[in-house]
Amino acid sequence: MTFAELNIDSDIVEALASEGILEPFPIQAQTIPLGLEGQDIIGQAKTGTGKTLGFGLPLIQRLGRDPEHGVKAVVIVPTRELCIQVAEDLVLASSNRSTQVVAIYGGKAYEGQVEALKAGAQIVVATPGRLLDLASQRLISLKEVQTMVLDEADKMLDLGFLPDIEKLFAQVPEVRHTMLFSATMPGPIVALARRFMQRPIHIRANDPDEGLTQANIKHIVYRAHSLDKDEVIGRILQAEGRGKTVIFTRTKRAAARLVEELNDRGFPAVAVHGDLNQEQRERAMAAFRTGKKEILIATDVAARGIDVDDVTHVINHTVPDDHDNYLHRVGRTGRAGKTGIAVTFVDWDDLHKWKLIDKALEMGIAEPVETYSSSPHLYTDLDIPEGTKGRMPGAHAPAVRESRQASGGRRGSGSGPGSGRERTRTRGERTTGRGQGHADLPTREPKTLPADGDAEGPAKKRRRRRRRGGAGQGEPSAASGAAAPTE
Repeated sequence: MTFAELNIDSDIVEALASEGILEPFPIQAQTIPLGLEGQDIIGQAKTGTGKTLGFGLPLIQRLGRDPEHGVKAVVIVPTRELCIQVAEDLVLASSNRSTQVVAIYGGKAYEGQVEALKAGAQIVVATPGRLLDLASQRLISLKEVQTMVLDEADKMLDLGFLPDIEKLFAQVPEVRHTMLFSATMPGPIVALARRFMQRPIHIRANDPDEGLTQANIKHIVYRAHSLDKDEVIGRILQAEGRGKTVIFTRTKRAAARLVEELNDRGFPAVAVHGDLNQEQRERAMAAFRTGKKEILIATDVAARGIDVDDVTHVINHTVPDDHDNYLHRVGRTGRAGKTGIAVTFVDWDDLHKWKLIDKALEMGIAEPVETYSSSPHLYTDLDIPEGTKGRMPGAHAPAVRESRQASGGRRGSGSGPGSGRERTRTRGERTTGRGQGHADLPTREPKTLPADGDAEGPAKKRRRRRRRGGAGQGEPSAASGAAAPTE
């Protein structure tokens, strides 16, 4: 079947063909005819199966080739990254028309978005918070909206956007075309659909013979030690056929630490997380999409906006919170009918959480195999060349190691024993060595150790350390730094 056979206008078909999009996916083939008729739709399909064009093409075609100025359609999405991606897809599909699309989201200045609205944009793709903000300032009017779309509705529910969505529906006409799309359909989403939709048709574009996970994704689960994960990841990134790779971390700090570690090991990596401003996040995503950087490290908040067809591997640095998050994470690979590999690391403390995910998804991997960077099955499972190490050949030595060598192997910055200089040591340096410990532990302000002969209080503390650890001259004993934190 082709888009032309679905009664999509020739100018839209030509725009899609220019990007190599020739045939519709199952969810598109089922939803487009109904959407063209103005039927309210609940579309349910696994992530990466083309839901955007499933609602986008009917939306664009129903507006006409030369639509009147003013907001006629609103697409609400949960995250900034997804907002940008959906807007780009709609711009592509409408490139042969005068239809104007604007993306409205937080983290960007108001001026450019307001100017686009004043210029007569007909389609608005927005996150709920920024859209409500503009509406409250009367910088956008939703009184002429003909089509309302909720994309990734379950994620909006998880992020607490339900009250905002209700406020937005209160500002649009009661008679409208409404479409709701999501990968999962929990009870509150069904209740939302009943409140704001008129006799919707529920479409499930899943293969009845397929499990809850995508059949074109190979799932590999390892019970791994936190101090060995970086080395394991370094070896996986050198697997045969490995292309663009997404690594998910639980926290922003873990993402920032891991991108620094991988860059140090010679891998081109960028990160997307909440501590970056919007411009930094957009630059990182652009570098990943264009292939300038082939490794993206992200937290869950960015997962719904990573819509890149040629991602070959997804690595879960830690276990997701639940099976829905697992599906959304691994759904970044195996998109557009391609195959993918999903690797998940399970810490000892998270084994119970993984068992719940395994049971919900019926994966049959309740007891992950214990795996280290030296485990033979790691190489065979992931097609890693024998003898591969976790650092790219020719990668420079870590900066920490270089600085230690320059100072004669000591951690201190003084020129020698008794130099009288102050020495700074952080808690992470004492416990994690080169930073391979748990990146998510709370940090403390660097502690300054005074030189000998200072106040009596610090001197007493040094004497107590000597009695307990056995190390002389106020230096920490080998035993005091040997224990590594666990995740």
